[in-house]
Amino acid sequence: MRTVIRLRGALTTAFGAFGILMIAATAAAQTPAVPSSATSPRVLGSPDAPVEVIEYASLTCHHCAAFHNEVLPQVKKELIDTGKIRIVFRDFPLDRAAFEAAVLARCVEPGRYFPVLSVLFAKQDDWSHAQVPTEQLTRYGMLAGLAKETYQACLNDKALGDSILQSRLEGSEKHQVDSTPSFVIGGKTHKGVPSYEAFLKAVQPLLPPS
Repeated sequence: MRTVIRLRGALTTAFGAFGILMIAATAAAQTPAVPSSATSPRVLGSPDAPVEVIEYASLTCHHCAAFHNEVLPQVKKELIDTGKIRIVFRDFPLDRAAFEAAVLARCVEPGRYFPVLSVLFAKQDDWSHAQVPTEQLTRYGMLAGLAKETYQACLNDKALGDSILQSRLEGSEKHQVDSTPSFVIGGKTHKGVPSYEAFLKAVQPLLPPS
């Protein structure tokens, strides 16, 4: 009889431990993974383009929105789509909402990154002035195929957050960026919103002879 009782106790202990392990494994499986691509560079244009332009921008910056909404379409048509330049977008968040938006954009599929940026700049007043910006940002993410849970996991991910803040720090220390937008062209930092003509003038000396 004592043997049976001991056996039951051992089984109860074993199955209890197994149950704890199963619960932990299930919880881990249900926790959305942060995409491995979230911290990779975001480049608009061919990697073989002869001229690289680095843009530092904040997603809550009205001047940055002006560039993306009014100037970038012509830059894309005339210089990016023709293989002359590529733009490397680097985050320079000026506030918490900009940081949360940067996290969102980096968590969608890389191929949807720049379309999402376009939406965020076009709808900037709608979400950046909201009482809880992440609620509207979550909706944009879902439209781009990003689950609400995955966005939350990205917001909680220290490595991703650190990479965004490191981008800002590097811009400040390496390129003396102190306002947005700022463009690094040929090693020189240009501040403010350029017209298309001013942008072309800055990159033209770096283009190979046609």
